[in-house]
Amino acid sequence: MSEKKLAIIATKGSLDWAYPPFILASTAAALGYEVQVFFTFYGLQLLRKKLDLKLTSLGNPGMPMPMPMPVLLQALPGMQSMMSMMMKNKMKSKGVASIDELRSLCIEADVKMIACQMTVDLFEFSNNEFIDGIEFGGAATFLGFAGETDICLFV
Repeated sequence: MSEKKLAIIATKGSLDWAYPPFILASTAAALGYEVQVFFTFYGLQLLRKKLDLKLTSLGNPGMPMPMPMPVLLQALPGMQSMMSMMMKNKMKSKGVASIDELRSLCIEADVKMIACQMTVDLFEFSNNEFIDGIEFGGAATFLGFAGETDICLFV
């Protein structure tokens, strides 16, 4: 039987949206899948050397909060940073791995991470802003793999 394959497209660059691609990729790799993650648009933030990810609470009514947080309060300056800190502390207290740790797990498990070259050029990033060990390529690079996968996810 051939090895199973998982392809993930990561398009979001916030703290809460960073977890799904890294958790799914590292878990699949641990289960023996060949895994590729294509980071495009805001998802490129997840590959930067310096992670400064914030929570996207505004417009996310499903987020459980210790107290009701009206939309107006969420829009106040400093609220996003405060809520991000609260979420990071909660995750740490519950033993949830950090994004840095999950990203390192993916690297150790040979998850192929591809930064979308078109988006890198669009936002005028320099390749040295990104972690070592990733590849740069376009949609065709990713689709060559995704077309052969058992599972393809867009997160």
